[in-house]
Amino acid sequence: MMEQHERIYVAGHGGLVGSALMRSLKQAGFTQLLTRGRNELDLCRQADVEAFFDAERPEYVFLAAAKVGGIGANNALRADFLYENLAIQNNVIHAAWKSGVRKLLFLGSSCIYPKMAPQPLKEDYLLSGPLEATNEPYAIAKIAGIKLCEALRDQYDFNAISCMPTNLYGPYDNFDLETSHVLPALIRKFHEAHVQGSAPVQLWGSGSPRRELLHVDDAADAMVFLMQNYDGRQFVNIGSGEDLSIRDIAALVADVVGYKGEVVWDSSRPDGTPRKVLDVSKLHALGWKHRYALREGLSHAYEWFREEWAEARAAG
Repeated sequence: MMEQHERIYVAGHGGLVGSALMRSLKQAGFTQLLTRGRNELDLCRQADVEAFFDAERPEYVFLAAAKVGGIGANNALRADFLYENLAIQNNVIHAAWKSGVRKLLFLGSSCIYPKMAPQPLKEDYLLSGPLEATNEPYAIAKIAGIKLCEALRDQYDFNAISCMPTNLYGPYDNFDLETSHVLPALIRKFHEAHVQGSAPVQLWGSGSPRRELLHVDDAADAMVFLMQNYDGRQFVNIGSGEDLSIRDIAALVADVVGYKGEVVWDSSRPDGTPRKVLDVSKLHALGWKHRYALREGLSHAYEWFREEWAEARAAG
């Protein structure tokens, strides 16, 4: 179990998940938090990563660094998503083992599951069928990360665990409409339409796919919980276990933002996986459950967006 004085490296501390991990760890009293920005440490360069581990000697590692994006970015930048994610996780996981890190948590993604897997998605469904085509390179990279953690555990007894979060949202999300996930894109589109008084808002797909959403602060809390309480070989799903159609999610976001105009669905755009909700019975059995109800979490995320992101763009 991590002690408050021990050295903890949060890889990807400036991103959506990494920043939430920093908040969670600080709130829990951990004081020796190691971070490096992209301009300080390129995680795609093996020699640089190994030099960092040799110099800083972290005892625990949260691997939240990744190249991420929505359907459009995943499909358009297939080589980038595969190469960069493989490079980042290979370098960090290998350097952590090589330098004697006591425990590592690898952050995956629910896109590792087959497109047509039974719902809800159980951990045992990994590699049981074809992946969703639009984000296959990202999913393959994440599956490789899981397998590297398992292999290092099996061969060298390295305490590496993995978790697979559902769709996350919250402070420090990516609101770029070209590369963002569905929820931050919805927040930005409805906010701009509301502020500018424009209508209608056009959204991708039919709105029929169902998605599970989890506030990132809940996800970070679950990851710290697992680091403290779980040493198993199999990865653990992190989610709420509850889902809604994208059409219903859009209506909820519009209501939180205050947008009253028309919504038009462009069915020529891809829907992605028809349904994706995680079976979180394993996590619940370990003693953890999410705190934020969806509407409360969306209100919190929109407040941050309005105060930090939208105002910064308006001022700049």
